Amino acid sequence: MEQVRRSNVHPWTRLLLLPLLAVTAVSAGASPASPERDLYALSKLKSSLLSRSAGNSTSLADWDTSSSSAPSAPSPPWRHCNFSGVTCDASGNRVVAIKLTGVPLHGGVLPSEVSLLDALSSLTVAACSLSGPVPASLASMAHLRHLNLSTNNLAGPFPSPPDAGPPYFPSLEVLDVYDNNLIGPLPPFGRSHARLRHLHLGGNFFTDGIPEAYGDMEGLEYLGLNANSLSGRVPPSLSRLKRLRQMYLGYYNTFDGGIPAEFGELDALVLLDMSTCSLTGPIPPELGGLTRLETLYLQWNKLSGEIPVQLGNIKSLVNLDVIGNELTGQIPASFTGLTRLKQLILCDNNLQGVIPKSLGVLAELEDLQLGSNNLSGGLPANLGENSRLLYLDVSGNQLTGAIPPHLCAGRRLRTIFLMGNRLSGPIPEDLGNCKTLTIVDLNSNLLNGTIPWSLFGLPETYWLDLSNNLLSGELPGVIPSVGLGILSVASNNLSGILPPEIGHLKNLSSLNVSANALTSGIPPELSHCESLTVLDLSRNHLTGEIPEVVTNLKVLKTLNLSRNSISGELPLEIRHMASLTSLDVSYNNLTGRVSASQLEGAFAVSDAADFEGNPGLCVERVTAASCSRLQRSRGRGVRTRTILLWLVPAVSAVVAAMAVYLGLRWRQAARRRPVAWKMTLFQNLDLEMDDVVGCLREENVVGRGGAGTVYRCATRGGEEVAVKRLPGPGRRDHGFRAEVATLGGIRHRNIVRLLGFASGAEGNLLLYEYMPAGSLGAALHGERGALLGWGARLRVATEAASALCYLHHECKPRILHRDVKSSNILLDSAMEAHVADFGLAKFLCRGASCSGAVAAAESVSVVAGTYGYIAPEYAYTLRVDEKTDVYSFGVVLLELVTGRRPLGDFGDEIDLVHWARSAVPRPSDATAILAVADPRLPPEPGGLIARLFRVGISCVRESSQARPTMREVVHVLSSFMPVADPSNSTSALSL
Repeated sequence: MEQVRRSNVHPWTRLLLLPLLAVTAVSAGASPASPERDLYALSKLKSSLLSRSAGNSTSLADWDTSSSSAPSAPSPPWRHCNFSGVTCDASGNRVVAIKLTGVPLHGGVLPSEVSLLDALSSLTVAACSLSGPVPASLASMAHLRHLNLSTNNLAGPFPSPPDAGPPYFPSLEVLDVYDNNLIGPLPPFGRSHARLRHLHLGGNFFTDGIPEAYGDMEGLEYLGLNANSLSGRVPPSLSRLKRLRQMYLGYYNTFDGGIPAEFGELDALVLLDMSTCSLTGPIPPELGGLTRLETLYLQWNKLSGEIPVQLGNIKSLVNLDVIGNELTGQIPASFTGLTRLKQLILCDNNLQGVIPKSLGVLAELEDLQLGSNNLSGGLPANLGENSRLLYLDVSGNQLTGAIPPHLCAGRRLRTIFLMGNRLSGPIPEDLGNCKTLTIVDLNSNLLNGTIPWSLFGLPETYWLDLSNNLLSGELPGVIPSVGLGILSVASNNLSGILPPEIGHLKNLSSLNVSANALTSGIPPELSHCESLTVLDLSRNHLTGEIPEVVTNLKVLKTLNLSRNSISGELPLEIRHMASLTSLDVSYNNLTGRVSASQLEGAFAVSDAADFEGNPGLCVERVTAASCSRLQRSRGRGVRTRTILLWLVPAVSAVVAAMAVYLGLRWRQAARRRPVAWKMTLFQNLDLEMDDVVGCLREENVVGRGGAGTVYRCATRGGEEVAVKRLPGPGRRDHGFRAEVATLGGIRHRNIVRLLGFASGAEGNLLLYEYMPAGSLGAALHGERGALLGWGARLRVATEAASALCYLHHECKPRILHRDVKSSNILLDSAMEAHVADFGLAKFLCRGASCSGAVAAAESVSVVAGTYGYIAPEYAYTLRVDEKTDVYSFGVVLLELVTGRRPLGDFGDEIDLVHWARSAVPRPSDATAILAVADPRLPPEPGGLIARLFRVGISCVRESSQARPTMREVVHVLSSFMPVADPSNSTSALSL
């Protein structure tokens, strides 16, 4: 080869010989360094990286390795040194670094020929949708110091050392393969890798234990093994890593035993995260010797014993989180010395005693969470005075005394959870001056006095719960038009009228004033609360008739007027309220008759208990006793009903005419008002509100549905985002708050990212990352469904399952999606799945800290979701937990296997689930499963198809307890990955 290079062979001819020369060199086991070989290696690299891209892909467009552009002479600098992401050495000949981040490679593969770049010291191909294995040839690259292949779809085991050959990653200093699908044991690094300072293997599916030899990498500063499937004991040998600054061992790993006491010898440690990995035993007091430690995360384990007082010696500590363990004893008084502490989370333990008063003087404290313990005594009187308090949760304890008067002295407080205690005295007036508050939950205490009227006028508050106290006085007669969405003052001693000004609360979705002493009538202005879904006025002294305009509440799901003194006839128009599924008007003075032919809507799903206690009310087939009593006066009732049948249409016509007139006037006024938008961005986007509004045109529509219309929008920097415009005017919610509250606080690769939102008089907008391949439902059931191969279907299912597993097992509080379906699983350009549409999502929790969330195994007010995906127990009992999402996901799996929609032509079997059970009565019958498999695809690999079907069937079991958890689903689906045909690991679906 050397002789060929020195001859007078024409450069183009020499370039054509490069493949043969490179193969010869590789087969010979050695080759001299050459720019030609670098160019050849880059050509192979480009070809393999773009092997799954569309023909018109612009990725790596400037990597022109064709012979027609070969240089006339090999003099430096070589043209490959000008390729994007490529860096050459000082001579301008040899490639020393490649950096590709966020380049859409659509599932391309990293080829083994990359090792021909024998001068390469740094290789980064991150967040590029790589697939395939990690090439074994990388392990023998003599100069490779930096290797970053994070956030891809790499699969299979990590390369092992050869039995005989060159050293294993001899020069490696940084290795990052975070967030891939790698399996098998952890790579065998040890004493010979003293140069290694950054090792991140998290976010994969590595199994077995942590090797003892990992404690011999004396140069290691960062160790990330989190979010794998590791087991065994955490080796104390890791305490020998004297330079280690950050160590992540938690999430999905299930270790035996506890935290090694030897970790107290990690003198350089700044961050230790061992969350959610089944740790038992005590917190070692030796950790108090970590004088540089800033963050200690031990949440959601099974740790027991007392919190060591020695932790108070860590003067550098900023974040301490031990939520969800079995810790006992008291909060150490030594925490007084933690002057840098910003976050202290001790919730969901068995702590007792009083809250140290000294916590009130911690000037940097922002997040204090002590809920769901057995704490007693009072809150520190000076809490909030000297701190930067943002979040306070002491719910579910036995606290007494008054609410500290200056919680919001720093004017930064966002959330207060004080419910489930025995706090007494009045609500501090100063809370009404806290303009930053978003959630105020004082439910279930002994608070008395009147409600500060200013609480109803806070500009940011959307959740105000003062129920189950001893509050008295009247509700305010002046309520500003604010964003309040949830208002509950139930079970107090409030008197006076229900003020009509409540109609100003345009975003109100839930109003509960039950169990008070309110008088007078139901204000018709409530019909202005067009977002109202729950209205509970029960157990008061309300009089008068039910205003007919209440039936204008188009999204109302629950209406409870029971145990009042309401009279008149029950408006028959209630039966036409399509959204109403719960109606209770019992124990009033209602009269009239609902005939059998009028048993529609809410009337049809109600029972006798919903109407009892109204002697003059007859609902045929429901209230037999009252109907019998009224039978004797039937003649008089007929005459009365005749008159009413004439009056009701007349009154309705007048009301309708007035509504049309007022609606026209409102629209005319709205057109005269300037449209004001307020946009909040979570990402650094080169995007203005005018750009977003300009995208809301018909030609930009990429999707429509009940949840809104989705538009494609380009930023000024050329990026694409998706804009979802929710239906109706801005005062209607349509899941807006749920999406912002849910997606604004979670991050997962397979959950669509919320980039920002905008609100205005014309509506609400949500900004997401753009998914060019659309939804899984559209891809699967459309014309191109045959191009979505079995391997791709498995990968999409695994990715969507990972997202749901994150919601159910990692988020605190846990999150229920409640609308899992194929059309809510979106696909990016690499056909990677992203769960979307959180408009129905609910937080799930346990115990007294559940206010504002759905308590585990408790009922919600109405069934939410999409027919065909709804779990049977949810539809019958309204009880929700994680297993309702599991059922819906099982339906998606059956869709993927059969290619059928959830509802369709299934004859007597009603839906896909019943049809699948009937067609395959024995899930072990692989032949029957292949008979129902999607006929558009070949029946191979049969084993994979059968396994996918069985997982789907297990997810849709009638008994929710018999269904697997999403964590179990992820592990099972992930175990199928090596079985799938590598050629189908990504979809051939053309975009």
